[in-house]
Amino acid sequence: MIKKILALILLTAFTLFAQVDRSIMPKPGKAPEIKIGDYESFELENGLKVFVIENHKLPRVSFSLVLLRDAIAEKEHAGYISIAGSLLRTGTTNKTKDELDEAVDFIGASLSTSSTSIYASSLTKHTEKLLDLMSDVLLNPSFKQEELDKIKKQSISSLKAAKEQPAAISSNVRKVLLYGKDHPYGELEREKTIESVTVNMCKDYYNTYFRPNIAYLAVVGDITKEDAEELVTKYFGNWKAKEVPTFDYPSVKKPATNKIALVNRSNAVQSAISITYPVDLKKFGQDAITASVMNYLIGGGASGDLFQVLREEKGYTYGAYSSLTGDKIVGNYTASCDARNEVTDSAVVAFLEVMDNFKNKKVSEEKLQAAKNFITGSFSRSLESPQTVARFALNIARYNLPTDYYKTYLQKISEVTVDDIFESAQKYITPNNAYIIVVGKADDVTEGLKKISLNNEIEYYDNYGNKLNPEDNKVDASITVKSVIDKYVAAIGGKENLEKIKDKTMSLKGSVQGMELKLDISQKAPNKYLSLLDAGMMKQKTVFDGTNGKMSAMGNEKILEGDDLLQVKLEGTLNLFLNYEANGITPKLTGVEKVEGKDAYALSLTLPNGKVWMEYYDKESGLLVKESKTLETPQGNFTQSTVLKDYKEVNGVKFPFKLIQSVGPQVMEFEVISVKTNTNISDDVFKVN
Repeated sequence: MIKKILALILLTAFTLFAQVDRSIMPKPGKAPEIKIGDYESFELENGLKVFVIENHKLPRVSFSLVLLRDAIAEKEHAGYISIAGSLLRTGTTNKTKDELDEAVDFIGASLSTSSTSIYASSLTKHTEKLLDLMSDVLLNPSFKQEELDKIKKQSISSLKAAKEQPAAISSNVRKVLLYGKDHPYGELEREKTIESVTVNMCKDYYNTYFRPNIAYLAVVGDITKEDAEELVTKYFGNWKAKEVPTFDYPSVKKPATNKIALVNRSNAVQSAISITYPVDLKKFGQDAITASVMNYLIGGGASGDLFQVLREEKGYTYGAYSSLTGDKIVGNYTASCDARNEVTDSAVVAFLEVMDNFKNKKVSEEKLQAAKNFITGSFSRSLESPQTVARFALNIARYNLPTDYYKTYLQKISEVTVDDIFESAQKYITPNNAYIIVVGKADDVTEGLKKISLNNEIEYYDNYGNKLNPEDNKVDASITVKSVIDKYVAAIGGKENLEKIKDKTMSLKGSVQGMELKLDISQKAPNKYLSLLDAGMMKQKTVFDGTNGKMSAMGNEKILEGDDLLQVKLEGTLNLFLNYEANGITPKLTGVEKVEGKDAYALSLTLPNGKVWMEYYDKESGLLVKESKTLETPQGNFTQSTVLKDYKEVNGVKFPFKLIQSVGPQVMEFEVISVKTNTNISDDVFKVN
């Protein structure tokens, strides 16, 4: 009997399965209904608009305050607005920063500020304490000079790190080309603009723009409208309204034809490529929704056409993506990837071909449905965060959206058709009216890029979007590698004094992200090397005895081989610049580049393994002012650059006493404590066991 029942179950299952035609894609179901909590609103007499979204599932409440103001031109003080926003969180007239931090931590809350917002969150039982802290920050900021100095120092440190990052350089040039330097979106923060920021600038910004009549407050969580109205009135009712300035800016247009912009990075092994242009796209509405689906199909992820062609089909890059951003003033489309030098021009061609094909060929129903499914899932998951609901309420109010805009969002997604995507692509994908920005090694990519440019024209830019004349970077015929090195040797003390040095030890101290570092480097002729890095809990030792090398860290040891062994050998060689050829290095004078705002001769050093190091010698003083190397790691390629400053004489030879090293986003500043020469260092110090 049991066997018969099992047989019947199996037969039924088989029959049902056989009736399903797997070759036919099932019709998409009805768009899921989005249940977003309704909000209630009220407005204070000072103009503060408040939206309350009740959610009593958890005993928590949050307050999101945002300002709706026009973009502001900061000009020669670019960066002061974001600094003013950060400064708000550094203390009030009633509490120092430490006291404020302690008070926030004591109730397990969070409190953050920016130039256009303040956010605070805590358990419901601490609501009054939270609002007391939040309103104190909003209404009584102290703007202390010492806190401003800390923020400026952090900002400048970040800018120093970004100097060597291809993505940051590309972003700088993109902003300038898209919007122009006179547009708020085209302004760039520089060290000098950050240094110019004063307390009074920050105060003026706060006094002008932190006003309730342009502010919106979302209250989300375990609270009723009645309680919220009472508390908001109590803590924000005395906030004074004031008329706020508004601004108009000139319209931004696409280039009439494609323009190639090249930023030279002499030691780059790959190029950062961006295809970009401005678009007239608003942030919200059906057009923006359709455009977001369209962008997902071409470059929003691994299933996008750009990724599939440039990575999967061509193998030019690890990933190629695009973004289509709407904005009140002007939006932009940007497609980007990193590609090897030798395929940079091919990658650019592939980008333009994918964009052209996408624009002129309708997507399939299957691809469109897959995109809708992904976007629907992402949107639904975002609703798990109460702050998403708060943002929705604020957007509806700030941008005059229909009250059901987000409730019907997935319905709008589901209604997007193949024809809609085609129409959106016609409107926003323009591969023949783009800025093509390449940050890479000019010697390797220029000729290939010229072949795909209009009339063989390429425009050259520096890291900050300033146009360059390549002729200005050319070196006078009278200048050679030998003359540059000879001038450097003379500047630091002469060949005779250098050759007297048989061993050298440098002791340095520095810091990175608040962590103190100690570094001792010993060298002995011809190429013995020892470095000891002490970073508190982490200690690292690298040693080379002239033949063998080893690195030790955190209880682990690694015998150096191949490229690692060659690098430590060259770094250990005393006065390597006097013995390039003997060490298999081919030097080449590549041109004149800016270092710290001054002209410097750029020397490329091709190592025996084919890798390239760069050295930069100040044109006026002759001193070595910068070294640059590319580090290849499992996480990708990073540029390690070291700026050398503050030369001082020791026993007849000048050495740099300040080194600023950046690796990716990290910046380490070292101060040389001592330099000792000819101390008869024992060979035992360099033993590799």
